[in-house]
Amino acid sequence: MSKPIYVLSGPNLNLLGQREPEIYGKETLDDVRRACELRAQALGRSIVFRQSNHEGDLIDWVQEAREAASALVINPAGYGHTSVALLDALKTLSIPIVECHLSNPAARETFRRHTYVSLAATGVVSGFGLASYELAVEAAAGKSR
Repeated sequence: MSKPIYVLSGPNLNLLGQREPEIYGKETLDDVRRACELRAQALGRSIVFRQSNHEGDLIDWVQEAREAASALVINPAGYGHTSVALLDALKTLSIPIVECHLSNPAARETFRRHTYVSLAATGVVSGFGLASYELAVEAAAGKSR
């Protein structure tokens, strides 16, 4: 069996369904996890699903993924716009990286239109709500065969 796909989510995503549902939707992070597990299972794959509000945790998990994962899906949330350290960690990976966003950052405030993560990403999926994660898992699975 192949290595799992790591699915990492950044700050405030633990509040999905409560925080700005008009932007991020009414689904919870647990709903996102279940949807990702089902999509991965349908593709004959597995996932490791994690969320943290702490930049260092995300960096540690990215570094862990270097050996343990077949691909990485990451919704960096606010850290995408600010974290050079996260970019540096992502640049150490030789596996596919899919950046994922529930909303479309390009259609929002100016400061959200640039993410450092995009500089290391194989591809980006954004603007489809919970389906962004499912599509990102599918893309990651397809790139890591």
